[in-house]
Amino acid sequence: MTVLSRLLFLAFTPYKCTSYLASRLPPLIGSNSRSVIFTTKQTTGRRLFASVTPPEERAAGRTLPDYGKTTVEVDTIRLSKIKKYRRKDLDGNSLVDQTLSELKTDVEFQETAKMLKTIGAKRMNLEEKKKRRRVLDNLGVPGFNEFVQQKYDAEQQQHTSSVDDDAVSGSYKPAIKREATKVLQLNIGLYCNQACSHCHVESSPKRMEMMSDETASKCLEILKNSPEITTLDITGGAPELNSAFRFLVQMARAIRPDLDIIDRCNLTVLHEPGQADLVDFLKEQRVHVIASLPCYSSKNVNMQRGQGVFDRSVSALLMLNEAGYGNPDTHPELQLDLVYNPLGAFLPPPQDKLEEQYKIRLDDDFGISFNQLYTMTNMPIKRFADFLYRRGELEEYMNLLVQNFNLDTLSSLMCTNTISVGYDGKIYDCDFNQQLGLGTGVSTVHEGGKTVFDITKLSDLKSDKIRTDNHCFGCTAGMGSS
Repeated sequence: MTVLSRLLFLAFTPYKCTSYLASRLPPLIGSNSRSVIFTTKQTTGRRLFASVTPPEERAAGRTLPDYGKTTVEVDTIRLSKIKKYRRKDLDGNSLVDQTLSELKTDVEFQETAKMLKTIGAKRMNLEEKKKRRRVLDNLGVPGFNEFVQQKYDAEQQQHTSSVDDDAVSGSYKPAIKREATKVLQLNIGLYCNQACSHCHVESSPKRMEMMSDETASKCLEILKNSPEITTLDITGGAPELNSAFRFLVQMARAIRPDLDIIDRCNLTVLHEPGQADLVDFLKEQRVHVIASLPCYSSKNVNMQRGQGVFDRSVSALLMLNEAGYGNPDTHPELQLDLVYNPLGAFLPPPQDKLEEQYKIRLDDDFGISFNQLYTMTNMPIKRFADFLYRRGELEEYMNLLVQNFNLDTLSSLMCTNTISVGYDGKIYDCDFNQQLGLGTGVSTVHEGGKTVFDITKLSDLKSDKIRTDNHCFGCTAGMGSS
């Protein structure tokens, strides 16, 4: 109650009450006091005096540790977010049973599973390739390499009008060439507690393929023998649910303390049984977490990744924030990045603008912070290709990718500086080629190819050509997808 309010209260309070209240006030007269006099209705002429002392003087000689710390710029004060979205009730509560239940009623998933069992992965991938080729033929688009060469020639011809031939010669390198390998990517298994509709590796709780300890050990040996590697990118499935995950992380950190170790995390895995200490483990090993979050709204995320996934993802992000992830000012070594991919047959928005929107919405709605956002174009393969084909949108989407082909993306494609290793040790140029069975060192599909047991270091692959096909339009559209 303010001083004025107290005095008005006393002025209009019966005499007996004001007598008592007056006795509870500070001394009536003081050398530095200001006196206020007013008359009660009940007793004419009776005066009541109340001393009003300035706050600074009342605080003198008192221990008030926090008084005066509040800024006078009160418009800048913000209330902290209540962490009600940190769902501790989900800890140890598996998503697997729910995912399996949803798969039973997922007609498209059941059809794909039946086809895989009937004709096998090789024929499925060949059929998928034919579908893409047919729609490209309808569009009058040649094969990927021929298309790239045509674009290169056209741009080179345009430049000859402004610069001399010698300057143009050698300025462009349209062929996708392997550079020194900087990233060793390991897909250590296809088992996952989710079954996302866009998943290009077709992971689910039904996929039991896992990397063996022997293969993991060989990968670590290759890492040790390849000092040019700057990043170990561990993916899946849900890689954390593989028994080799922590072994790989710990040994890689011991071999290369400066290595950027990435965990491609679906977030919901942090709530799975047996993962109570996962966040602490990631923090201790300074693992760089790159997490999937295809939107900042629950509707879109749950549609793409399963019911209840959004709430679990938000809770998991808060867990990581509590451990220091996503706060570059206090824990620059604990990087938390998010990945966006479109819900349907369209290109992602500009990455910088979408990142700004993500940061505003996630902070305002949930108090979540993160470092960077990456936008990824959906590749027209596997589940997403099936999705497009069933909706009659495959041709439209392939045309979208072709029309937005960007020659400048060629130099930054993942296949130029990355080697991808499958759970079985087979070597590929990228994660997408891995799922299509396009091995390194051969021209066949799902047959032959080099494995980690054929090499001692990654530079042994330098002479092997990068394999491309019509799915590569996905990585070269817009700002790229690598």
